[in-house]
Amino acid sequence: MSLDDVAAWTKRALPELTDDLRMLVELETPSDDKVLLDRGLDALSRWLVERLGEPDETTRYDGGEWGDALHATYTGTCPGTVLILCHYDTVWPAGTLAEWPFEVRDGRATGPGVFDMKHGIVQAVWALRCLRELDLPRPTVRLLFNGDEEIGSPAARPHIERLSEDTLATLVLEASADGALKTVRKGVGLFDVTVEGIESHAGLDPDAGVSAIHQLAELVPAIVGAAAPEKGTTINVGLIRGGTGRNVVARHATCGIDIRVSDPAELERLDAVFAGLRLSDPRAQLTVNGEWNRPPMVAHDASRALFAVARGVAEELGWAELDGVAVGGASDGNFVSALGRPVLDGLGAVGSGAHARHEHVLLDHFPGRTALVAGILSALAERS
Repeated sequence: MSLDDVAAWTKRALPELTDDLRMLVELETPSDDKVLLDRGLDALSRWLVERLGEPDETTRYDGGEWGDALHATYTGTCPGTVLILCHYDTVWPAGTLAEWPFEVRDGRATGPGVFDMKHGIVQAVWALRCLRELDLPRPTVRLLFNGDEEIGSPAARPHIERLSEDTLATLVLEASADGALKTVRKGVGLFDVTVEGIESHAGLDPDAGVSAIHQLAELVPAIVGAAAPEKGTTINVGLIRGGTGRNVVARHATCGIDIRVSDPAELERLDAVFAGLRLSDPRAQLTVNGEWNRPPMVAHDASRALFAVARGVAEELGWAELDGVAVGGASDGNFVSALGRPVLDGLGAVGSGAHARHEHVLLDHFPGRTALVAGILSALAERS
């Protein structure tokens, strides 16, 4: 395999890579808008065929109220299969594009979803196209584009887990961490703690009521106090809602909690913390709802070996070094890692600003990141 040829090919393709990135960003695909998600996936499907031809196998999975997932398989020249995961949904609401259009300035491309993660979709397709046009060894590639990643992949998760089962590797083209791959990710728990009290007049009859807000306020220190930063466990009470007026003893109050964990053992400990919450006034009622949205993505032998392949490809491309880092965010790679299967994450864009108005990608890195993915695919094919 000549990685010099791969690097030169992807460099020549930069104008087309950028045009395709523009096209995808200009398809607004907010996670909570089924109509726009369907429209966006329809367009993505047509574009996929334009770039790679008709897949050898294709299935569109109904996402119900969430975005559908598209699975497309392209048969390779060598034994073995690699799964590539990308999501096409974004956190940006409909209409964002009108006030913040796709733009290229001073080598930066900006726009809603450009970094997280429509750049990665373009990479995946063009990496495979590169190998095909240069007639280089390649495994069978399964592409999975899902439309509910930003809300935890409730519909796509079973497809991700099934399609990764018999693969050489799963490559997740989420954005990089300043160029580094994401080899460890925290697990995520999303919980709501709700208190139902007794409503009364705060001045005329305060003792007849039980303030749901006061009761909830007593619980918050216990919840936050369960954090264990030394173990990588953080807890954030990010939302509190309740009450109807200053002079009303509140009947209802709720808080939204985000938990991040590095150690899988922490899930059981924190489950016990929530199960042990108690209210000081027995007249009030407590409810805990939520779930562990994603398990932690930990470093294990299968993924370490895959990272070594990626680092070898980067060296052949002339990169000084390819690093791996631990991050607090989660991705669909967490599901694959939790099953003990080899996974590499953060293979996507170099830039910054995920979920923020300064979201951007550095276009100078676009060809190199695409070449890296192509090189990893070909290296895995030669080893299979």
